[in-house]
Parts: sequence; structure tokens; C-alpha cells
Amino acid sequence: MTFSADDHRFMARALRLAERGLFTTDPNPRVGCVLVRNGEIVGEGWHRRAGEAHAERLALAAAGDAATGATAYVSLEPCSHHGRTPPCAKGLIEAGVARVVAAMTDPNPLVAGRGLAMLREAGIVAEHGLLAADAESVNPGFLRRMRDGRPHVRCKLAMSLDGRTAMASGESKWITSEAARADVQRLRARSSAIVTGIETVLADDPSMNVRLPADELPGVEHAEYLRQPLRVVLDTRLRMPPRARMLSLPGQTLVVCGESAPQAIENELRDLGADVLRLPQLGGRLDLDQLLMQLARREVNEVLIESGRTLAGSALSAGIVDELIVYMAPHLMGDAARGLVRLPGVERMADRLDLEFGGARQVGSDLRLALRCKTVPTGVD
Repeated sequence: MTFSADDHRFMARALRLAERGLFTTDPNPRVGCVLVRNGEIVGEGWHRRAGEAHAERLALAAAGDAATGATAYVSLEPCSHHGRTPPCAKGLIEAGVARVVAAMTDPNPLVAGRGLAMLREAGIVAEHGLLAADAESVNPGFLRRMRDGRPHVRCKLAMSLDGRTAMASGESKWITSEAARADVQRLRARSSAIVTGIETVLADDPSMNVRLPADELPGVEHAEYLRQPLRVVLDTRLRMPPRARMLSLPGQTLVVCGESAPQAIENELRDLGADVLRLPQLGGRLDLDQLLMQLARREVNEVLIESGRTLAGSALSAGIVDELIVYMAPHLMGDAARGLVRLPGVERMADRLDLEFGGARQVGSDLRLALRCKTVPTGVD
């Protein structure tokens, strides 16, 4: 299928619109739509928040009668089912749109090609596959959840130039710059859930929330659009302190424990407003694959792991990490300081964990590295 230069230009615009929903659409996908007639944009829109109008409906409302005979460029296949809002494919048909170009099909089983089929049955030219890779990158979590029944997982780490995360005493504030810490807040804001371990909670009593004002997050037009991610604490034996700071903050906390954890403590945590999930254990550790499946059932699209080196190493060893985000500060902490991740069993070069760079940029005085995991180390316990 051949697309014109104008097709590429207008789809690129639709993708830029979709990105405006980066922090607000969860658990729905981020979608943008551009309506074009006689080479001119006559209407555009993007999905802002679950339960509100979809991108296509907003673009149609902006275009009015000019939508008749227009081409609709949509970053994701128009929906064909009636959820919290009416099906967008039907809206495009009723508006008299002549052609629809979708960047990609929607893997949601409720759609999965049905939207495009509905358009074709109505006599509308419906095509897809334009800038598909770019469209994939806008919704990694939603697409992963629909295809594989698990969320997209990022692991965030901060280190010195010599790969250290804390002094031998445990002192770690602050390794990175204020600009890097603000960037982490944006990572949190786009995430559906933040995961940490009980050792981090006991040592630091973290808030695990988004602390940037709404007006500092692109696309967050109203303060009420800014949602707090689900806070997830992995706590095999249920050592979660009832006075933990996060339990008194807005948003939901989920404590994940082993099947034999004390029932009395679970009851106490529930009385404080937390949710508790019991999971099977593998080798004395919580089953991380089961955790991801359970989070997907809660409509979690993107997970951010912010933890110490033990949980980070376990997640990498289990092969559940899709992206590794590392903030590297330009200072040296010495060989007595604590290392980046714990990977017991990696003793030979053949055992190492292979990564590939996905990008690098400077954030404040630090370097932000994005990496993808290629292999799971064979020697890891």
C-alpha cells in the first residue's frame, strides 16, 4: 500500500496529538485524529481521559459539516464497540467521511479489525499501516496488555559514573540533579503503577507519587486530570509499617505478599485503605510473572519499577523488564559504595545481561540512558 507525502504529514500530526494524552488517558490508549478535506485540516482532536469523548468524535465535532467527504487520519483503528462512549467507526460513517487511514489496527479483542471492516462495509476507503512503528511507541503499555496480557515494564535506576547507587552506609540523597529527578516525576506521571520492594519502604519511607504540578505536564489541561499511579509494594512476609507515608496519601496502595503471610496484618492494612494481593512464590520470592498478569487484570498499562538493587536485579533476571532507564551522574563514589543491581550467578562473560541502547540525552547535569534488554543472563539464580 502506497501513501503520499501528505498522508505522512497528516498522520504525523495525528500522532503528535495522541501524545498529548500521555499522562491522562490511562487505561485507554492515547489516540489522535486529524480530518482533512481538499488538503486542509478541517478538524482535529485527541483522547483526553477515559470516559470522555474519543479523538475521532472530537475531530468530527470540530469539523462539523466539513467532515463530509474528508479523510480521517487516526493513530489507532477506530473502535467498533459501545463502551463508555459510542463507537467511533459509526460516528465517522454518519459524518460522511470518504476515507480513513489508521496508523495501525487495534489489538483489543473488542476491536481487532472490526472497526476497519465496519467502515469498508459502509463504502468508506479504509487503510492502515502508515507510521505504524511510531504509533506503537505511543502506546507500549496498552498494546502489550492487549496482546500478551501483561503491562509494559520500565525499570528506573540512578547511578554515579562508576556505577554506584549509594554509599556503603546507605546514604544516597542525592545522586542525580534536580532536573533528572523532575524527569523521573514525568516517568511516574505516565505510568499506571509504580513498583518497589519492602526494603525500600523500610529504609526510605517513600511517597511513590507524582509531585509535579498539573501545569508542568503537557496535555494535562485540568488538575483533576492528573491521576496518581497505583503504588505497589512487594512484601513477601507483610512487614509493611501501618505508619508508612504512602498509606496516608491520595491514590491507592497495593501490598503484594506471599500466600503464608499473616492474615492479621493483611486485615490491618485493609482497614487503613490498602489493598492486599497474595501471590505464589518461586524460590522464596514472589512470582513476578504472576504479578504482571494480576496488574494487567487491573487495567495497568505501564509499570515503573523504582527500587533497590535486589528487586531491580530480580526483575532483570526474570526477563520482565522491557526498558531500563538509567540516570548517570558525573561523579565518582568509590569502590566501597553499593553497586547498581544485584545479579547473583553472573560470574562469566557468557552469563552477562546484554542490553541495547535505545537513546541517550542530557538531563540537567546528568545523562539519561534508555536501554532494551536483549537476553536474560543464563547464570542468574
